[in-house]
Amino acid sequence: MLFIVATPIGNLEDVSLRAIRVLGEVDVLACEDTRHTRRLLDRHGIISPKALLSYHEHNESRAGKRIMDLLRRGRSVAVCSDSGIPGISDPGYRLVSACRERGIRVEVLPGASAVATALVASGLPTSSYTFKGFAPRKPGPRKRFLETDRQLPHTLVFFESPYRLGKFLQDALDVLGNRVAAVCIELTKKFESVQRGYLEELVARFCDERVRGEVTVVIAGNHPKFRGKPAVPDT
Repeated sequence: MLFIVATPIGNLEDVSLRAIRVLGEVDVLACEDTRHTRRLLDRHGIISPKALLSYHEHNESRAGKRIMDLLRRGRSVAVCSDSGIPGISDPGYRLVSACRERGIRVEVLPGASAVATALVASGLPTSSYTFKGFAPRKPGPRKRFLETDRQLPHTLVFFESPYRLGKFLQDALDVLGNRVAAVCIELTKKFESVQRGYLEELVARFCDERVRGEVTVVIAGNHPKFRGKPAVPDT
């Protein structure tokens, strides 16, 4: 059986009792970073499974084949990422799809989600939203990526690198216009920060600021209620 296990997005106390039990019972634990996962296991006194293997975006195909082989041989395997739910901007969905196609049982253990946490923390509408994951790194593709959602009326959620946050916000302002947005940093951790304002204000705040940690950006949809005055171009 395959278990997809949600893990904390920051605070190690945000893990379910069921997850703690399963992580201690499975034959194999496939994780994004074995060192990171060991900290979670140690924090909750979980005895490491018989085998830990690395499973991340750079070895997804090779490690996925190994996991499928273990499952076919009757081993129980749990998959977890460094934070949140595997399959959401992390490897996982291809493995689940392969299991479904082959009749291998899959159980998903729900838990913390940076997307849901940021949505609620932002104070923006949550009834309808689009999760976009990470934007492209280069300016041209990033602007085209944002352009596809410019007219959508519902909330947009992005993951972003702290090193590209200022550039991302500037491109969002240029493409989407001056909307209300929230920059959520280090959610659930000691130095959690949620900064809300119009994109023009957030660009000014973060253009030169050095940000550390995990970043989730929530941007209002194309609705008059959340649009500010047009951004003033530099002269």
